[in-house]
Amino acid sequence: MAAAIPTHYTADRLWTPHGWTRDAGVQIDDRGQVVGLSSGEGERLGHWVLPGMPNLHSHAFQRAMAGLAERKGKSDDSFWTWRETMYAFAATIGPEELQAIAAQLYMEMLKSGYTHVCEFHYLHHQPDGKPYAQPEAMSLALIEAARETGINLTLLPVLYMTGGFDGRPLAPRQCRFGHDVPSYLRLLESLRAHENDKLRVGIALHSLRAVPAEAMRLVLADDTNRDCPVHIHIAEQIGEVQDCLATRGARPVEWLFEHAEINARWTLVHATHLSAHETSMLAGSGAVAGLCPTTEANLGDGLFPLADYLDAHGTLGIGSDSHISVSPVEELRWLEYGQRLSTRHRNIAARRQGDSVGDTLWPAALRGGALASGMPIGELRVGARGDLLVLDDRAPLLAARDESSLIDSFLFAGNVPLVRDVMVGGEWVVRGFVHHDEDRIAARYRTVMARLAQR
Repeated sequence: MAAAIPTHYTADRLWTPHGWTRDAGVQIDDRGQVVGLSSGEGERLGHWVLPGMPNLHSHAFQRAMAGLAERKGKSDDSFWTWRETMYAFAATIGPEELQAIAAQLYMEMLKSGYTHVCEFHYLHHQPDGKPYAQPEAMSLALIEAARETGINLTLLPVLYMTGGFDGRPLAPRQCRFGHDVPSYLRLLESLRAHENDKLRVGIALHSLRAVPAEAMRLVLADDTNRDCPVHIHIAEQIGEVQDCLATRGARPVEWLFEHAEINARWTLVHATHLSAHETSMLAGSGAVAGLCPTTEANLGDGLFPLADYLDAHGTLGIGSDSHISVSPVEELRWLEYGQRLSTRHRNIAARRQGDSVGDTLWPAALRGGALASGMPIGELRVGARGDLLVLDDRAPLLAARDESSLIDSFLFAGNVPLVRDVMVGGEWVVRGFVHHDEDRIAARYRTVMARLAQR
């Protein structure tokens, strides 16, 4: 059988691992893989073409509750009071609702410039904790939502076993999250049968408070998990750090490094409250710091030690987590702005004179997101997936910009949508700012939300 002839595209400016390339070409085969980067004849993409951004942390169902937890309660509000609102909302959602919500979210991600999502999925069972007749039903709803929208997916089923560092049982509203180790491993096995070029299945340990030490050891030791991505929430709140010190005699990141081999297949989500030693350990390990600045701000978590981490050559990526915002531009903007507000200085991510904040953060997030996904994404290079963004040639915000200022203008010049077209794996999913199935997906979402409002 003859090899398929790749499709040739050209761009005035194409972002490659070496920076901007002028009058560039990219060839993508019928499997959606980049097979060449040579100039020549081909379909013109546009003036500015970037690799698609990976979103390394998502709880899809939470998009539907964005804006519903902004009313002050009886006491000082925090992550822990927000969590009660989230638990109540989660109890209303089944597989049909989850697929509708996730599809709407994934469509929004694509339109904003995310072409891959790492779904940290813990909504496994029925609200009373009983498994569905098909135990993986909720996971399959997410897989189908990714398929119908066209986004790449790293599905991260979550192991969630205890309600705190003291080993207390799960509370009633947490029971639908729970597995023991054997049932969790069976879930992973069943989901890996669905893996393909656009779907990878990894593992997620919810947090140190929710996964006992022995359970973590058993899951990591299982042969089927030796090469897959591993994600964990860690050191998000001060209370978590204090509880870990009280029960395990060490800070969370410190304890994790003492009990697991942390390397580039790990993503430590949030890692907000780090000591100087933990910052150095994380940076030196090659693991990814999974930062979600808009959610971390919304929940009042705190600020990641960005300058020290970058100075130690640490790897980072971004996620939209609770989806209070769905925009890589806003995540990166507020990653920088949070540091400016804290230090009362500017251009914090640019660590050397003359460096650009945008040219520092955008490629850093591409690289970290690719590592977190466990897939060949985040770059336009031979062997990677053909995931790309075409910016709006006609946008006034980009007028008269050159290679030295384009990314900074993209990130810091306002909130006008600048991603015109989006390709995932060689297929156009967004053209002219419109997703190919936008009307149907949005109509279904509105119907589902009206139904949930009555529960």
